[in-house]
Amino acid sequence: MTNLNPFFKSIIDQDDTAIVICNLEHEIVYMNPKACEAQAKRGGAALIGRNLLQCHSPESQEKILKVMAWFAESPEHNWVHTFFNEKQNKDGYMIALRDENGELIGYYEKHEFRTKDETPFYEILK
Repeated sequence: MTNLNPFFKSIIDQDDTAIVICNLEHEIVYMNPKACEAQAKRGGAALIGRNLLQCHSPESQEKILKVMAWFAESPEHNWVHTFFNEKQNKDGYMIALRDENGELIGYYEKHEFRTKDETPFYEILK
């Protein structure tokens, strides 16, 4: 497991969507619990340390490489909508990770559900 600041690790781990963090070599450096759960049939947490490109089709690999090249062009290039899964009602994104100087250090994939949360506000506190 990579060395993540405990506050940032907690934010990632508490997210209810799958988040997979990769370095510039496409090595999976971290998967939050939702990502491990979502990828359980492919190995779950055992995917950490593997190359993300090996988890994708050649067509997807080409798209990932194009997004990475776009990220590298400018510090303002940071967010790409990559897919929508109608069956699961979720969107996929690739987001650039940059250091304090704006240099590209990696990226993460995130899946976000479009389903409205119907939980009543503050219901758990009642």
